[in-house]
Amino acid sequence: MAEVINVRFRMTGKNYYFSPAGLMIRKGDGVIVETARGVEFGQVTSDIIDVDESRIVAPLKSVIRIATEEDRQTEAKNREREKEAYRVCQEKIQKHKLEMKLIQAEYTFDGNKLLFYFTADGRIDFRELVKDLASVFRTRIELRQIGVRDETKILGGYGSCGRVLCCHSYLSDFSPVSIRMAKEQNLSLNPTKISGVCGRLMCCLQNENETYEYLNRHLPGIGDPVTTAEGEEGIVSDVNVLRQRVKILFDNGEEKEIREYPAEELTFTPRKRRSNQKKKSREKLLQGSGAGKENASQKGAQKDAQKEAQREAQKDTAKDQEARERNAGNEGKDGAGSDRPKNSRRRDRRNRGSKGGQEESGS
Repeated sequence: MAEVINVRFRMTGKNYYFSPAGLMIRKGDGVIVETARGVEFGQVTSDIIDVDESRIVAPLKSVIRIATEEDRQTEAKNREREKEAYRVCQEKIQKHKLEMKLIQAEYTFDGNKLLFYFTADGRIDFRELVKDLASVFRTRIELRQIGVRDETKILGGYGSCGRVLCCHSYLSDFSPVSIRMAKEQNLSLNPTKISGVCGRLMCCLQNENETYEYLNRHLPGIGDPVTTAEGEEGIVSDVNVLRQRVKILFDNGEEKEIREYPAEELTFTPRKRRSNQKKKSREKLLQGSGAGKENASQKGAQKDAQKEAQREAQKDTAKDQEARERNAGNEGKDGAGSDRPKNSRRRDRRNRGSKGGQEESGS
């Protein structure tokens, strides 16, 4: 275990662990710490606490000192300088005709670096802009492109509930939010009703999602068959998740009736078990289709091999036929005599004459 304090550098920033270095630090104090960006002024958001070392990102840096009144004045001056830097940067962006939206300018505590946050649809070539800004402010310039959720977190606003945006007031990190959470909570899937100021799904969908998942495990789905304690069978027409009550439609052929029952008095297949069954059946189907595909591929390979063999046999037959026809043509030409070349006929006469002379000399 290690003693740490939580430090936040901006109202909407993340909390970081720092070692108190033996100082008597309390929640709400200002501190001066060293970060990767340089020396920074931060606000302590917790008292000294003990944290498991596995949760600490090494190396754990220490607090340089508790902020003095002079440090607070320096921080206030930096905030005023940021307003001027924002105005100048906006003019430079218009001068270079860059399609980017400037969100915020931020000075480090020691003034060695000036950061600009902006949003854009794509990548922006701001090299010339950086050169102009560096010539004006005579310090290191850094431009960071952020998303729409970070933009809303910095600028702030009010949600549809009438309260300050969660991301601007207390959220330090963005949790993943999916449309499945809205379905789990039986909310309207209209994008205008479940989207926040940033245009993305509202972060507050995550707040009660775990509770709804737990409660829905003990409820049937709408349209599922259920059986009451008296043995009557019906179809679920509506469910109240928070009260854990179910409305059942009974149809005896002549008339229909809807009655409400507590979920614990009904017999049904819970959603989680039903989803697991569907998953298993889907896996079996996929395995079956995979085996079918393998068999089909094997059969296809066999057919291809047979076709290839037939083609090779046909080629061999055709070659044999051509060879036979060629031989037959040559024999016919030899028999006709008149079709043979003159040189070959002269050669035959000489051969016959030489044979006759040899026979005469022998006799």
